[in-house]
Amino acid sequence: MLSKNLVKYIHGLELKKNRLREGLFVAEGPKVVEDLLRTYPPARLFGTKEWRMTIARQAPPTPFADATFEEVTEEELRKMSFLQHPQMVLALFFIPHQATQSEEDLWSALPLNGLYLALDGVQDPGNLGTIIRIADWFGISTIICSRDTADAFNPKVIQATMGSIARVDVVYTDLDKFLEEAPHGLPIYGTLLDGSNIYQQQLTHNGIIVMGNEGNGISEKIKAKINKRLLIPQFQAGGGADSLNVAIATAITCSEFKRQSLSSPTG
Repeated sequence: MLSKNLVKYIHGLELKKNRLREGLFVAEGPKVVEDLLRTYPPARLFGTKEWRMTIARQAPPTPFADATFEEVTEEELRKMSFLQHPQMVLALFFIPHQATQSEEDLWSALPLNGLYLALDGVQDPGNLGTIIRIADWFGISTIICSRDTADAFNPKVIQATMGSIARVDVVYTDLDKFLEEAPHGLPIYGTLLDGSNIYQQQLTHNGIIVMGNEGNGISEKIKAKINKRLLIPQFQAGGGADSLNVAIATAITCSEFKRQSLSSPTG
C-alpha cells in the first residue's frame, strides 16, 4: 500500500534543495530507468507487474532490476509520477559523486586530449536534457556547467536525456575560474556572431566547446576566456531565423568537430 508520506517525499524531489539534501533524483519510464539500471543501483524502484514481466524476459538481464523492487498498481504509479502519462516504472537514484566534484579536482580528472562541452547559464531543462543526449551521441563524456545552469537532476532534464544521463558526467563549478585555470594552449571554442565560419576552420580533436544562455548567449566574462571564436553561418539569403536554439547549435557544432576528427589522418 502506497503511503501519502511516500508520495509527498517523491514529489518533494522536484525541488533542487530537496534533491541535494537527500542526494536523490527521480527517473521515469522504461528507457530512462533501464539505461540507469545498467550503471547505477537504485535507492528505490517502483514498477507495475507488466514492467516486471517485461524485465524478466530480457536477455541479458538488466543489472539491479531486482534491487529494492516494489510492485505498484498503475493508479499508485500515477500518484507518484511527474508525467502526464506514467510509463510503468519510476525509480529513485543517488546523485553521482562527480556532479558535486570540487573545482580543485576537475583539471586533475580531465584528460587534456578529450573534447568537452561547457554550458554558460543554460536555463531550460528541455535544452539541457537534449544537450546531454547530444553529448552522448557524439561521444562527449563530460559536460562542465556554470552554477546558474539548470540542474541536470531536475525530473524534466532527466526525462529529456532519454537515458543518456547514465553515460555523461555533468559537473557544476565556477565556470569562469575553471576556464581561467585551463592548461596553456588548450583550445577553448565558442560560437559567437563575430566568429569565423565553423565549416572553414580546422578544428582540433580536443578542447572545450562553450555554449551560452538561451537569450543572452555567452556572458562577457566567459567570452574573454574563448580563444577560438566560431560562427555557425546562416544559409538563408536575405534573412530568416535570427538565431538557433542552443541545443540545435550544440548538435551542429559537435557534428562538425566529429566530422573533421573522422576525416583527419590523425583523427
